[in-house]
Amino acid sequence: MVKNIFLIGLGGFIGSVMRYFVSLLNLSLHFFSIPVGTFIVNVAGCFIIGALTGIAEKSTMLSAEWRLFLMVGLCGGFTTFSTFANENLTMLHNGQFFSLILYTGLSIFIGFLAVWLGYALTNLL
Repeated sequence: MVKNIFLIGLGGFIGSVMRYFVSLLNLSLHFFSIPVGTFIVNVAGCFIIGALTGIAEKSTMLSAEWRLFLMVGLCGGFTTFSTFANENLTMLHNGQFFSLILYTGLSIFIGFLAVWLGYALTNLL
């Protein structure tokens, strides 16, 4: 258990530092006011976790420890959006179309609502 926590923590540290450096692009790249660095992090994280999932499903090349380090730690530290997208892929593969639409819609809507509510509440104080 301690080994798994260490692997996840190390991967998370590396992923978080990588995210910081890529997110610095937000300061220098502008495209229709989109935070380009965050967009790149989310898309790259989705690609990486998708590739790792594909590799893990088709071969034994990735041990359980490597999956924890790379998928939970590195990708989780780099972007949680990749985990969200991978969960949606799992629901798609399992034929859970209603759950996929519900999860995606609620996550986006309620997530945005929660950000707005948190922001609004801090401005009341």
